[in-house]
Amino acid sequence: MEFDYIIVGAGTAGCVLANRLSADRDASVMLIEAGGKDDYFWIDIPVGYLYTIGNPRTDWCYETEPEPGLGGRRIGYARGKVLGGCSSINAMIYMRGQRSDYDHWARLGNRNWSWDEVLPVFKRSEDYQHGADEFHGAGGELRVEERRVSWEILDAWRAAAAECGIPPIDEFNRGDNFGAAYFQVNQRRGRRFSATKAFLRPAQHRANLKVMTDALVEGVRLDGRKARGVTVRSSAGRLEINARREVVLAAGSIGSP
Repeated sequence: MEFDYIIVGAGTAGCVLANRLSADRDASVMLIEAGGKDDYFWIDIPVGYLYTIGNPRTDWCYETEPEPGLGGRRIGYARGKVLGGCSSINAMIYMRGQRSDYDHWARLGNRNWSWDEVLPVFKRSEDYQHGADEFHGAGGELRVEERRVSWEILDAWRAAAAECGIPPIDEFNRGDNFGAAYFQVNQRRGRRFSATKAFLRPAQHRANLKVMTDALVEGVRLDGRKARGVTVRSSAGRLEINARREVVLAAGSIGSP
């Protein structure tokens, strides 16, 4: 098999890349995921993250090294092993980084990563519940909504934070995250809205996009310093898939070399 682009990992980034790259009808795209399909019912239910994290069906179930300060215990380190990756198993919190962090990256040399450069990209891919404004977009792929629950203890915690000098703020997606606020979520009508739903499913009808699940990429085949393809292990055995243009590693912070 041969494709223009091979994307290793169908997590949040992989789903977005599959959508964007396959928008070019002249480019063939293969998206490879080590985990299975996201048809597990606990994925859709917001409280279901309690049953997807730590579950080998949907989580790699990594652990930290033993922590001396915790009596030698290891701490679970959840990473999604399913279509949508962590966006299919996490708590659905939508929170951007600090303006100062993005601007720091720009000062280090990557000018396209300043806050003023990334904000329009955030807005373009967003479908905010209350419509577009200075910091939010509407009509994009990724649904963003306000929380549906309000507990007295949360209000009390926010008031206590203010007494400690942590100010109440409207939200965490305006570039200044210092403060206490209620988070926004990736949900639509009370169900999880993962990267699979937002970016992959709208593109899966494209003839130039193929998705392979339950397939572990064992290695990238190199010709000198150029990636030529990948070796994949699946239920069908070992396969070699060639890349005419690029191999894109989107296998997560631990899975990507």
